[in-house]
Amino acid sequence: MLKRWLVATTAVALMAASITAQADSSSTANVPAAEPAPAAPPAPAACTSTQDFFATDCPLTWHGITLYGAYDLGLGWVSHGMPTNGHNYEGESLVNRNGNRSRFLAAPNNLQQTGVGIRAKEAITDGWYVVFNASTGINPQSGEIANLGATNTINNGRARQNYSFAGDGARAGQAFNDEIYGGISSADLGTLTFGRQRALGTDAMLLYDPAGGAYSFSFIGYNGLMAGGGDTQDTRWDNAVKYRLTYGPVHFGAMYKFTDGSGGCYSASSTWTAATCTPESPHNQAYGLDFGGTYDKLSADIVYQHVDQAISVLNPLLGPESPTQPYQSTVNSINTNPITGANLIGTANTEYGIVTNNSAIMGAAKYTWDAFKFFVGYEHIRQMNPNNPLGVGATAQGGYRLSGVEDNNLDAPKIVQVWWTGVKYALDSKTDITVSYYHELQNDFRIPTTCSVAAGFRSSCGGTLNEVSLYVDHHFTKRFDAYAGVAYSDVSGGLAIAIPHGPGVPYYHDNNLAPTMGARFVF
Repeated sequence: MLKRWLVATTAVALMAASITAQADSSSTANVPAAEPAPAAPPAPAACTSTQDFFATDCPLTWHGITLYGAYDLGLGWVSHGMPTNGHNYEGESLVNRNGNRSRFLAAPNNLQQTGVGIRAKEAITDGWYVVFNASTGINPQSGEIANLGATNTINNGRARQNYSFAGDGARAGQAFNDEIYGGISSADLGTLTFGRQRALGTDAMLLYDPAGGAYSFSFIGYNGLMAGGGDTQDTRWDNAVKYRLTYGPVHFGAMYKFTDGSGGCYSASSTWTAATCTPESPHNQAYGLDFGGTYDKLSADIVYQHVDQAISVLNPLLGPESPTQPYQSTVNSINTNPITGANLIGTANTEYGIVTNNSAIMGAAKYTWDAFKFFVGYEHIRQMNPNNPLGVGATAQGGYRLSGVEDNNLDAPKIVQVWWTGVKYALDSKTDITVSYYHELQNDFRIPTTCSVAAGFRSSCGGTLNEVSLYVDHHFTKRFDAYAGVAYSDVSGGLAIAIPHGPGVPYYHDNNLAPTMGARFVF
């Protein structure tokens, strides 16, 4: 009875904490989370000794609560990279707009996000369970909480040639930057949870990516575009309810995100101030559906996701080191009034974002044949200007404020398509070889539509991205493995333009070669 009371009380507390944690919480290789399966096999016996812990994969379970995590760190070389910083959890394997020269560097989280979490599934009555999960990502090279938001803000004010690594993602310094949720589960009726949770697209990506979302070897794991249904910040949804049901060989999932955060403010006046602007309400709700099933050695899923007021963070804000201007030129794009002088929100610890409404449908499948596993997938993403714009001062993941907002970035729908395929081969019981290929295609979505070398490509022009990877993973024990591999990526057209809104500020280099080796310990 004490055991059940302890787990139930903890789950309820975590559900409440997940709501308040969104203030800290308010973008694919992550710490595996427990998505309880109604018809799961009996749980393995908990570790009873240190020898059990290192020799087997027994869980660290006490009174129904399990501690789990991973540590993954390696060494890499990139043909076109940037100086590292401790906030980055993705490494630099993918071609980057600001990568300027070759370098050796510490390569974090190559196969899996380093982190720690607790989870439980405990019976409260016949056929009913209380479940919860709380997990966070940590940068193995620095010990800091994973925070891609800070990779942008620490570069604010620097000239482009002086940037360290900068990126965008859902892990933005939150205490629980992966997930924190609680709920109930029934063997017959499925599992219902509430809190910060991975989007349905993120769940599917981890299942159907041949590289399993590995940052160093997977474009769709590294970028988060596909998992988030258009923007990497939406790979995890705050204040979200999620339902999963498995019935025989088929399964169903549904998810809804409630609005949260701040919508910022704007004014029709060209001399507006924080005191006279009109507050804008957030309308960042989202929803998704997943249908899938298995037949013999084949499994497949179709996932649909829609996100309102999705935010994509651009380059770090300009500043004193900029050769052209002392601060970022921000525009209240609801009425295109410039925001300067006293009206400007400072660049310290703020971001610049493009806001869109996104709809995405993804289909993926995998098939097992002897020692081979074959993977294939496709996603179609449609982005539109938001029906309800955000204002300056709105909040993004991690509570970062936007000192620049663009709500009218698209003259036509932006269509992004992503294909991927690959195969994993079990060389023996301990060694796998994985080959993957990823392709992204973007259309023209802004005027002028003339896109050529002579006209000067813009980031709104059509373009492509390709990545191919190969790696070998050898397990010495159930918990410890080592790996080595290489990824090559390139961009062209509009996807090779580093800074939007004008003809051609291209990537320093339009390709990147990234061999990597490392080791991982999982518990």
